[in-house]
Amino acid sequence: MKLLKANSSHLVLGALIASVILNVVLLAKGNRVDSGVPVIGVIDGDTLVLDSKTRVRLRYADAPELEFCGGKEAKDLLESLVVGKTVRITEQVPDQYGRAMAIVYEGNTLVNREMLESGWVRYHHDNTELTDELKAVADEAKGSGRGIFGACQSKENTEHPKCIIKGNIDKANDAKRYYIPGCAQYAFTVVEEDVGEQWFCTESEARKAGYVKAETCR
Repeated sequence: MKLLKANSSHLVLGALIASVILNVVLLAKGNRVDSGVPVIGVIDGDTLVLDSKTRVRLRYADAPELEFCGGKEAKDLLESLVVGKTVRITEQVPDQYGRAMAIVYEGNTLVNREMLESGWVRYHHDNTELTDELKAVADEAKGSGRGIFGACQSKENTEHPKCIIKGNIDKANDAKRYYIPGCAQYAFTVVEEDVGEQWFCTESEARKAGYVKAETCR
């Protein structure tokens, strides 16, 4: 009986030791993200794919969807910054949908900052020690008309001057409204093609696309 108890104690002790070793290994693997991890691809202008197939979004950055103005440019830039390189992932947190978001460095380059400075992504509010710096960088890019702020947002349709109906999407409720010359807000309305807003040549085109005339239009 004593021999059985001794063997049982040894088995328990062995299991505990094995458990500790396994936890140490798992912890080391988890810390690998902080020490550097290869990037095998990007989904768009704000989402990386790590070699573990894990996706990580850039904090503070919101890139256009690929089908919208600026989407390809944002993706191409992010690819040039990270694909085939080893990055350091820091301050990782989940977003409202449970997706990982992080501050990303490639060497001494802060990738989040590079994307915001390019103007190909919008600033997305966040809270870290980098907030003031990255907000200032984003504001400067917008004020200088870089990236989407010059290529995808305008009050006049210089590419097709005869198509002057402005289609806007309300960011609060996604309601689609169009404005024609004579509408109260027409002169101040900016068409932001990077979020899917459109210019139209006729009101029927706008209605077909799901837009309704703004209430302030006569």
